[in-house]
Amino acid sequence: MSSPPPQFQFQRKEILVDGLETSYLEAGSGDPVLLLHGGEFGGEAEICWEATIPALARHFRVLAPDLLGFGRTAKVVDFVDGRARRIRHFARFVEEVGAVGAPCIGNSMGGMLLLFDAASQAPKLSPRKIVTIAGGGALLMDSPHTEALFAYDGSVAGMTKIVEALFHGERWISDRAYIERRRANSLAPGAWEAVAAARFRRPEEFQDARAPSGGIDYSRISTQTLIIAGANDKIKPAGWWEELTGKMANATAICVSEAGHCAQIEQPEFVNEALIAFLTNA
Repeated sequence: MSSPPPQFQFQRKEILVDGLETSYLEAGSGDPVLLLHGGEFGGEAEICWEATIPALARHFRVLAPDLLGFGRTAKVVDFVDGRARRIRHFARFVEEVGAVGAPCIGNSMGGMLLLFDAASQAPKLSPRKIVTIAGGGALLMDSPHTEALFAYDGSVAGMTKIVEALFHGERWISDRAYIERRRANSLAPGAWEAVAAARFRRPEEFQDARAPSGGIDYSRISTQTLIIAGANDKIKPAGWWEELTGKMANATAICVSEAGHCAQIEQPEFVNEALIAFLTNA
């Protein structure tokens, strides 16, 4: 994996969580805050949160794990209920690092995991506050950009399409080094296989035989939640966040201009300010 920018200061640590190698980034001190990255090919903690950790670390102890199957964490895939398996692993990680009940911030898949757990009959996490950035709400739109997230073949062209799908600004699409950095992440041993496996679909006649994962009943979520949406998200339908604020009892939303699916990367100053305000207000 490529190295982060010089200004991105953190400690890379490794622990065993129920026997599984688990890698995470840690920075700062004080009350803990947990960051969950997105689930795209090439996704992991470092590349998702490198513009977020320095700002938050001035106020909090920031912990950003590579989730199960991503980055330098064990490449384990659960074909029955991968979502629940990933939540259980993250919950055990939270216990191991002494951050039970800490606020959680998730981008895309990470945000969806937080909302899914919060709406479940027996939540494993129970954070004091939740932030979801482009996670949850309506399903992804059917478009070439969405298709790029599923049809990745490991090529430079394939990763370029993923970057184009994730970001609004042209600078990311033309940054060959950035594209290659994400591609290198996606081709680390086991990384492509673990992410691709989550996208497998059974033949239609057998799909009902698979254990249903169920949707998210947002009305069950009472945790104070901040929803951050990119105004130019190419893979989420317009106004998707309104579904969440309409159904959740304690949710507010912010729409970030000139940002796509990863607003924390495209507009870090605005998003970091919003995160700190939300986390520090009672």
